[in-house]
Amino acid sequence: MSVSFSNAINAYNSAARSVREGAAQPAEEAGQGSAFASLVKDSLREARDLGAKSEEIQMQAVNGQADMRDVVMAVANAEMALDTVVTIRDRVLSAYQEILKMPI
Repeated sequence: MSVSFSNAINAYNSAARSVREGAAQPAEEAGQGSAFASLVKDSLREARDLGAKSEEIQMQAVNGQADMRDVVMAVANAEMALDTVVTIRDRVLSAYQEILKMPI
């Protein structure tokens, strides 16, 4: 499967925007939900940080200060983190939809 470099960058930028917009909204946290919420927040922050590091290394490569292998590894790590976040989001939404289908 071929992955376009520009598609990966666009996907990261889209995810980063959603994280920033989500961070501006207050969330209620209580009991067990707060542990899950903090886990999700930490995962999103880590994915965002990997994306930022990837961008930084890309800029260093453009300036001739970084090795191309470092760029490829940073982009691959950022892409993997984004894929993980998207998969978790999809599973959470699927579970929520299943809960909504349960009879009361």
